[in-house]
Amino acid sequence: MTLMTKHTTCGLALAFCLLAAPAAQAQTLSYGDSGDGAPRAERGDAPKAASRARGSGVRVSPYIEAAQLVSAELSPGDDVLTYSRIAAGVDVSVTGRHTGASASVRVEHYFGWNKGAQDGTVVSGLARGYATVTPGLQIEAGALATRSRIDGSGSAVQGATGSDLTAGEIYSVYAGPTLGTQLGAVRVDGGYRIGYTRIETPDALVTAPGATPVDVFDDSVTHNASLRVGTKAGDVLPVGVGVGAGWNREDISNLDQRVDDRSVRGDVTVPITRDLALVGGVGYEKVEVSSRDALRDGAGNPVRGNDGRLKTDKSAPRRIAYEAEGLIWDAGVLWKPSRRTALEAHVGKRYGSTTYYGSFAYAPSDRSAFNVSVYDTVSGFGGQVNRALAELPADFEANRDLLTGDLTGCVGSSEGGSCLSGALGSVRSSVFRSRGISASWSQQLGRINAGVAAGYERRKFLAAPGTVLAAANGLVDENTWLAAWMNTRIGARGTLSTNAYANWFQNGGGLNGDSTALGASAAYGHSLTSRLSATAAVGIEGVLRDAPLENFWQASGLVGLRYSF
Repeated sequence: MTLMTKHTTCGLALAFCLLAAPAAQAQTLSYGDSGDGAPRAERGDAPKAASRARGSGVRVSPYIEAAQLVSAELSPGDDVLTYSRIAAGVDVSVTGRHTGASASVRVEHYFGWNKGAQDGTVVSGLARGYATVTPGLQIEAGALATRSRIDGSGSAVQGATGSDLTAGEIYSVYAGPTLGTQLGAVRVDGGYRIGYTRIETPDALVTAPGATPVDVFDDSVTHNASLRVGTKAGDVLPVGVGVGAGWNREDISNLDQRVDDRSVRGDVTVPITRDLALVGGVGYEKVEVSSRDALRDGAGNPVRGNDGRLKTDKSAPRRIAYEAEGLIWDAGVLWKPSRRTALEAHVGKRYGSTTYYGSFAYAPSDRSAFNVSVYDTVSGFGGQVNRALAELPADFEANRDLLTGDLTGCVGSSEGGSCLSGALGSVRSSVFRSRGISASWSQQLGRINAGVAAGYERRKFLAAPGTVLAAANGLVDENTWLAAWMNTRIGARGTLSTNAYANWFQNGGGLNGDSTALGASAAYGHSLTSRLSATAAVGIEGVLRDAPLENFWQASGLVGLRYSF
C-alpha cells in the first residue's frame, strides 16, 4: 500500500497561497447570490456564538515534528509497513478592525523502511481571509489542499490508505470582492469570486484489470457574481422590496463541460411580528449545461491520453446536456427571536422543478453552537468544493487526522463546526444537480472541546446524449457522512484527542457497487517542556465494499515529538 502521495509543484504553490490567504468573514447578501446561484433572503446577521476572546492581534504557531508510524493491514492482506516522518507546519490567526485570517498549513515527508513503504511528500492546508479596502468593500480569499483516496466505486474516501485506492490530491482556491453599503434608504449588496479546483491523480481510475477507467474530475474554473438593491420594511414602504441578479459559471476541462446559470428576480419581505417575516420572490432564470464529445479513433472508440483521461474533440460541436429557462419563484419564512437564534426556510421552483433551501442557527451560549443548512445547486465537482470552501466559518481551528496529519474535512469553530465532507464525496467528472443537508454541533465544557457533524447529499448527473458521457445522464450517487471529534486536557501537562468518521456511499453507476468507510483514532499528548511535547496515537480504519472489490481494514500506531516555536 502507499501511505503518501508524490510531491507536486501545484501542492507547494498552493501551500504559499494558503499561508498568504486572509480569512474570510461571513457575509449576508439579502436576496443576493451565495455563489451557487441560490437566492438568500433578507435576514440580517445570523446568530453566532461569541468568538474566542483573544482581541485584536496576530497569533502564529509554527512547529516541527518527528514521528515513527507503523501500519498493519488486517484484511485482505497482512502487510506491515513502517515509516519515519518529519513535518513542519504553522497555524495562523489574525484579528483586527479591518482584516482577519485563519490558516493551517502542513508539509510532511515520509521515509519508507521496507518494501512497499514508499517515500513521499504531502502538502495539506486550509485558509480563509478578508481585508477591508474601503468601508463596505472587502476582498475575500480561501484555499484548500487535502488528500483523498478514490475508491473503485468513484467515491472519495477521506483518510483510508488501502493498496487499491488511488491517491488523489485536491486543491481549491478562490478570491474576489464583496460589497455591502447603505445609500440613503437603499441597501446595495454584491459580490464576485473566481475559483479554481483541481484533482491530481497518477491517472484515470481503473477499477479492475481490463476495465474501462472511471472518468475522474480533472480541473475547473468557476465564476460567481451577484448584485441586489433594496429597502427594508418601514424605511420607504411598509414592506421590504428589492431586485437582484446572479450569474454562476463553471468551465470543466473534462470534455469541455460548461455550466452557465443566469437569473434576475424581485422580492418582497412582509413583517408579521417583530421576530417573524414572510418573504417571496419571482424572477427569470436560464440554466444551460453543455459539453463536447471525446475524440474518436477510426473504429469510433473514444481516445484516451497517456494519463488515462478522455481526450476532447475540440472540433466537435457543443451539445446540450441540460437546460431550463423561464419563471422561477420561491416563498418562505424568516424567524429571528433573538441574536442567538435564526431560521430561514424556502420552497419554490428552480431548475425546472420544486426546490427547497434554508438554514437554522442556534447558539444557546458563547461555548456552544448548532447549525443546519439545506441546499440545491447545479455544478461540477469544482464548483461544489469552491462553494463549500467559501461557506466555511471565518474563525476556525482545522481538525487533523491524529496519525497522518491530514485534514479530516471538518473544522471546529465558535460559529459551529463545518465540514467539506459532502462536497468531497464523489469525484465523477460529470456535472450534477446536488441536493443536500448538513448539520453541525460544537460544545466547549470546561476542559473539553467536542463536536459532531453529519450530512446527506444526492447528486443526479447531467450528460449530453450522443457523447461518451451519455451513460452517466440521470445516474444518482448518494453520500451520507458523519464526523465527530473531542479534545480535553488531562492534568497540567496531558491532552487526549479523539476522532471518528463514517461515510456511506451509494453508487448509481454500477461501478463496483456501494462502499462504507469507517475510522476512529485516539492520541495522548504530554508536555515535556514549555515547547516540547510527546505524542502516542492509535487508529483503525476500513472500507467495506460490494464484490468484486474486497473489504479493507488497517490498524496504525504512532509515537512522535513536536517542538513548537
